[in-house]
Amino acid sequence: MNETSRDGRPRIAVTMGDPAGVGPELCLRLLANHELTRHSSPLVFGDMAILREVAIRCGLPAPTSCVGPEDWSRDPAARIVNFDHRGLSRVVPGEVAATCGKAAYSYIAEAIQAALRGDVAAIVTAPIHKEALAAAGVSFPGHTEILADQTGAKRYVMMLTSPAITCALVTAHIGLRDVPQSMTTERVFDTIDLTAEAMRAMLGREPTITVCGLNPHAGEHGLFGAGEEDRCIVPAIAQAKDLGIDARGPLPADTAFLPRVREVTDAYVCMYHDQGLIPLKMLAFDEAVNVTLGLPIVRTSVDHGTAFDIAWKGLASPNSLFEAYRLAVRLAARSPRLQAVESSS
Repeated sequence: MNETSRDGRPRIAVTMGDPAGVGPELCLRLLANHELTRHSSPLVFGDMAILREVAIRCGLPAPTSCVGPEDWSRDPAARIVNFDHRGLSRVVPGEVAATCGKAAYSYIAEAIQAALRGDVAAIVTAPIHKEALAAAGVSFPGHTEILADQTGAKRYVMMLTSPAITCALVTAHIGLRDVPQSMTTERVFDTIDLTAEAMRAMLGREPTITVCGLNPHAGEHGLFGAGEEDRCIVPAIAQAKDLGIDARGPLPADTAFLPRVREVTDAYVCMYHDQGLIPLKMLAFDEAVNVTLGLPIVRTSVDHGTAFDIAWKGLASPNSLFEAYRLAVRLAARSPRLQAVESSS
């Protein structure tokens, strides 16, 4: 195990994301931010050729300290793990390509294994493109599902957090028509439970969790929808309360995010992707951090996509990546297994 660099700082794996997106620029900006990385050692999993080209186009410092995937764990001074993928020389910024999807997946997979081995203290991920992943034959819709599969996590939750608002998702990367049948009392409870655990660790106190309903007016006791609130959500809240969790709801989503409710809410549990991410991105775009709860490793990520329209142009804001990196360092310092689910759960 070699979770620290030569000078004893924790090593944080940062995956470059889709090579055709803004990920390479964000990673370069992170490496150049010496104040942010003063007490930690970032290690970018990516392709050196892409990083060099993006550095030239964006006027950023050229990356150094490059080693291969087989050698980096033995080199505490390494800053770039160079995968040297064939075909990336033909990458067009802002375009979906199977070669980019394949490369992005390889960065993630290697970083996960490094974290499981204890060679890095945490993982921070730059954005990937779901179409590129699919074109490369990767069957997972996103980072969360890849992480859960490769770490063997039985319970896992996608949570996005910021100073303004925090939202955890019962369901994430599925179509709206699939949401109701994907909701179970167990899944809703797991989301409440893991969110409370994470917020407890982050805040140092017991959190207040506001749980949203699925249907308009939170179902109006069965008038709208197929009774999902009474069937899944209400029993899950009761189960959480039995464990001492301050869980409230279900609240109608059209009023759950009003200022007066946010003032008394530490985190929201939302039933589907856009229910949580619309208010979150309205209030905290470029500031929020994606955290995967329930893993045996620490993983954070940006809250945005590949931004193909501004890729390789020097216009990408690094704020979300910087915040994700800061949070990863904090979580790793408190406990490398902070988000793990106890085997007895």
